[in-house]
Amino acid sequence: MNNKAELVFIPAPGVGHLGSTVELAKLLLHRHQRISITVLVMKLPFDSKVNTYLNSLSAGDRISFLHLPNDDLQGFNPKKLFPSFIECHKTLVKEAVSKLVHSESVSDDPPRLAGFVLDLFCTSMIDVADEFGVPSYIFFTSSAGYLGLMLHAQALYDEQNKHIIELKDSDSELEVPSLVNPIPARVLPSVYLEKDWSMIGFQLARSFRRVKGIVVNSFMELESYTIKSFSNGETNIPPVYPVGPVLNLEGNSIDLGSGGSKTKTEIMDWLDDQPPSSVVFLCFGSMGSFDEDQVKEIACALEQSGQRFLWSLRQRRPKGQSGAPRDYTNLTDVLPEGFLDRTVGIGKVMGWAPQVSILAHKAIGGFVSHCGWNSILESIWFEVPMATWPIYAEQQFNAFEMVIELGVAVEIKMDYRKEFSGENQMIVRSREIEKGIKKLMEDENAIRKRVKEISEKSKKAMMEGGSSFTLLGCFIDDVMSNLS
Repeated sequence: MNNKAELVFIPAPGVGHLGSTVELAKLLLHRHQRISITVLVMKLPFDSKVNTYLNSLSAGDRISFLHLPNDDLQGFNPKKLFPSFIECHKTLVKEAVSKLVHSESVSDDPPRLAGFVLDLFCTSMIDVADEFGVPSYIFFTSSAGYLGLMLHAQALYDEQNKHIIELKDSDSELEVPSLVNPIPARVLPSVYLEKDWSMIGFQLARSFRRVKGIVVNSFMELESYTIKSFSNGETNIPPVYPVGPVLNLEGNSIDLGSGGSKTKTEIMDWLDDQPPSSVVFLCFGSMGSFDEDQVKEIACALEQSGQRFLWSLRQRRPKGQSGAPRDYTNLTDVLPEGFLDRTVGIGKVMGWAPQVSILAHKAIGGFVSHCGWNSILESIWFEVPMATWPIYAEQQFNAFEMVIELGVAVEIKMDYRKEFSGENQMIVRSREIEKGIKKLMEDENAIRKRVKEISEKSKKAMMEGGSSFTLLGCFIDDVMSNLS
């Protein structure tokens, strides 16, 4: 009997989602010789990074990338209509998979289609998998805690007619079965405090309950309470497989910014000259940027703290322009007068930052982060304690989880939020920032100790016999059982 399995991976558009998907695919291919993978790539009209990233990969013989055409979608605004952007690709996915199945059927020892692995935003493709008579799995690229919140919010709405939007702007807290502590309404993700987006969130969570399994980019030792909660009590949650941390540790190939390798060499040379664990690194993700008033408060805090620092500072796109922030052409335009001269010995300000290489450097002693999930996992992997400064998406929730639930971060802010529109901005004052940085950089604090311990566990989890290694094996067994 033929026991070669073909999996179809469908990541959400955008290089961040694609990067995590490719890393999961590599793990599966490494573990099982009879699995092959086809990644269907949906491309946003303005995203040039995807091609750069795909070109940087060395194509393996059991992984292939298929670009779905996007000619009909040129005028489409995916931010406003993200779910319909995915929905538009259903026919294209169906055609691509039909061709795939047909071309394989004419080869000598063809693999059989064993399932679809879908990004958490791509649940509408479950219908396509159903048409081919194969199961779907979700690859959940955020925390198990956030998965728990999504499922709970949807159950409240569907079964008790309660909408968490009612908690907006209140001081109340929400009890969530997958969390130890009640979560304050002020750190709930923005999507749940807005009617249209929350409906999309509920629809996604309903779909999660339809799949055969959910693969989560986390690990048992980090989120044990949450992960155990999925299997004790609430019905109709599929098996959850924490197989992380799934990291792209050569991640700097994704976005070489404007300076590319020259910038990277300059940064690494500067870090080589700093004492071990002495530098605080500030970086706010590919979409993180601040207005001038906030930039000045950060600069003032750094100067007052007397701390060595490396600061990735990006400029917002002008209003009405989409796309990621860009590097400043002249940093003196935005920083306080004389700041660069006064901090020349102890600090460095740059645009784009090769985050993985920086976190891996022995000179880094703390990370002021926007709390994107990948950044959190990288920080833990490299034993770098964090200070939280979330900006958008589910980052406020992540900050709460890191500070309150798991004790691996200090708080600068947990409830800061700035949506892509740039509205509802608060200014975090320099005193508050300075206090957080000083606490973060203390030599011996409980958080530093805890991060070291969790970091060691994250590496063990991925080794043979570790929790993530074992659960990836369970997931593979489940996939292979679809062929029998």
